[in-house]
Amino acid sequence: MPDGGIGAPTKRREDLRFLTGKGRYTDDINLRGQSYCVFVRSQVAHGRIVSIDTSKAAAMPGVIQVFTGDDFAEVGSIPCGWQIHDRKGEPMLEPAHPVLARGKVRYVGDAYAAVVAETEAQARDAAEAVEAEIEELPAVIDMVKAVSDKSNLVHDEIGSNLCYDWGFVEENREATAKAIDEAYHVTTLELVNNRLIPNAMEPRVAVGDYDETNDHSTLHTTSQNPHVIRLLMGAFVLGIPEHKLRVVAPDVGGGFGSKIFHYAEEAFVTFAAKQIKRPVKWTSTRSEAFMTDAHGRDHVTKIELALDNEGHFLALRTNTYANMGAYLSTFSTSVPTYLHGTLMAGNYKTPHIYVNVKAVFTNTVPVDAYRGAGRPEATFQLERVIDKAAREMGIDPIEIRRRNFIQPDEFPYQTPVAVSYDTGNYQATMDKLIEIADLDGFEERRAASAARGKLRGLGVNCYIEACGIAPSNLVGQLGARAGLYESATVRVNATGGLVVMTGSHSHGQGHETAFPQVIASMIGIDPSMVEIVHGDTANTPMGMGTYGSRSLAVGGSAMVKATEKIIAKAKKIAAHILEASDQDIELKDGMFTVKGTDKSKAWGDITLAAYVPHNYPLESLEPGLEETAFYDPSNFTYPAGAYACEVEVDPETGQVEIASFAAADDFGNIINPLIVSGQVHGGIGQGIGQALLEQAVYDDNGQLLSGSYMDYAMPRASDVPSYVVDHSCQTPCTHNPLGVKGCGEAGAIGSPPAVVNAVIDALHRGGHTHVSHINMPLSPSRVWAAMQKS
Repeated sequence: MPDGGIGAPTKRREDLRFLTGKGRYTDDINLRGQSYCVFVRSQVAHGRIVSIDTSKAAAMPGVIQVFTGDDFAEVGSIPCGWQIHDRKGEPMLEPAHPVLARGKVRYVGDAYAAVVAETEAQARDAAEAVEAEIEELPAVIDMVKAVSDKSNLVHDEIGSNLCYDWGFVEENREATAKAIDEAYHVTTLELVNNRLIPNAMEPRVAVGDYDETNDHSTLHTTSQNPHVIRLLMGAFVLGIPEHKLRVVAPDVGGGFGSKIFHYAEEAFVTFAAKQIKRPVKWTSTRSEAFMTDAHGRDHVTKIELALDNEGHFLALRTNTYANMGAYLSTFSTSVPTYLHGTLMAGNYKTPHIYVNVKAVFTNTVPVDAYRGAGRPEATFQLERVIDKAAREMGIDPIEIRRRNFIQPDEFPYQTPVAVSYDTGNYQATMDKLIEIADLDGFEERRAASAARGKLRGLGVNCYIEACGIAPSNLVGQLGARAGLYESATVRVNATGGLVVMTGSHSHGQGHETAFPQVIASMIGIDPSMVEIVHGDTANTPMGMGTYGSRSLAVGGSAMVKATEKIIAKAKKIAAHILEASDQDIELKDGMFTVKGTDKSKAWGDITLAAYVPHNYPLESLEPGLEETAFYDPSNFTYPAGAYACEVEVDPETGQVEIASFAAADDFGNIINPLIVSGQVHGGIGQGIGQALLEQAVYDDNGQLLSGSYMDYAMPRASDVPSYVVDHSCQTPCTHNPLGVKGCGEAGAIGSPPAVVNAVIDALHRGGHTHVSHINMPLSPSRVWAAMQKS
């Protein structure tokens, strides 16, 4: 078997072009006759559009056309991809989301006009000449007030700022309340999951093109799922049949969820290109990215945990306000509901759970999935209240978790929040964490910190997440408006090399390295013989894209299925040539062999025969070697783990320093451990950023105060430690052919509560026992202020 197959820590082949400047991103695409677009965006959070005068702008040099919302009167609304039904079974309120604002502007950055010109500079100059009279209205910012105040609405036509009031599982509500009322002890915690701005390295870009000779439109865009963009934009917004619309997502410089969604700018450039019969390009500035890329998180929650006198969990209840922003983004409604409520059981046996979520419209940037999408919010609530309960009951935080773990012999385990975990071993990951984090040496390290005048604390937590959202028939019943399968076409060339066309999209995951490892291992060839093609709807099968740590579990499984078809056909060809039954043909190390004999043919001999069918069973088998497969999972996958963080807190300033961080994860089978470690490292870095530094802040007028890197603190190298990560605890997934679970979001899910738990622990050890919680980010000022309270 050649080196570099499943399990090998192969370096990412795609990094060569990225590190040498050879990547091809959307902004690198410049088409003949290309024009440039600049949007005119609202400077107020909420206002009624009285008039828009574009005459001066239209007369400026180089201006081709100025568009307003009136030009899109016959165009559809940007759709939401998931319809939620409330506690009473009523569908959510779903206001229109126009390509360009009409009637009202609803957040700072909401585009109400756009200028298309010969150059970007000319478009920018003309955009400043557009004159708009906007009657400013009071901004709707506070979620609780937004629900109760019917006099000031983000969308007048729907009569409320409440999108939905969701209960899950509604049948559990009374039993959960009764268990809490009768419990020996109830721990209550109110907390905020802070709003985040994604800040992918590459800002969004969109280039629209139109070929009037065949009435064909093309969109080049920074997207994580080009097929979904084609479906949503073509069918629901612009009315373009899919065979007349091509969407291309080339190299994409990071997404973290923010490039899943269909944005108005994509629809605009596609529409405008057809109107002016020329390509139209828009490149976001970083300032635009801050105020137009979908934000993440932004939940306000009250959580109650009921326990018996020995610390066993009896019931859990949460009440959450979830910010939708001004419009419903593509998957926004599913994030605080089915991607959040279904994970509230965590790693534990809690008999009764009830989750209530009120989704609220506000005059802010739309909120949608951000790395982890609902699972970080669930984990943070759960692991913080468990830590608080442990302290209130005088139980060690690790011990209280062990007492409540689902045990290895209890899988598959049906939770009270609908999902069924197939495999896991939470005791094993906790044991591994204690080992790799050297928790036995903590007291010695704490003493050393104290000698330097620092307060050292230890935070431990567990997490579980649901990846590879599925199956389609189930999520369809829950409101999903798209399938959640994945696809792959495997094309074998005559000389034995393979081209794999996948509906998954790579924007940092290492698909071009890991996917070939899978297929090469199945055939027994070198991974260099496998090429991955993705990102272009014209040459890849319909797929759902990359998000939710689904690429390998779902996309990889589709490749396995297609490759199995290839091997089955290749065995029939080999059987004909070797004069044997195909049941007697074995494929190993790239050789087809008749069992029990020395008769064999190489992989390349058989692939050549498929395309040069001189000695070939043409009467029963068609020439060629190409197969397509679609894979729709029967269940989520459930990665899980245990994390430990040690911090030092300066009692004089409140400054928090991460002293060490360890992560023990169970990702099932591992295809490429090097890529897996990198994914965990990146996720932990983002989680530390949320815990200590990052927060999108709006004032009462709806102005984004953290609209640049001068005001929005991103983690730097000095803010994060050298991590210790381990993924040797492996309980393979039982329902996909690879036994994999997904790893892309784990670090961002498990790290925030570990950091906060560690800071609270440090303060308690330093005598500040009155501090039970500090909302993220734990800035020096917040930590210092908490210590000053008595």
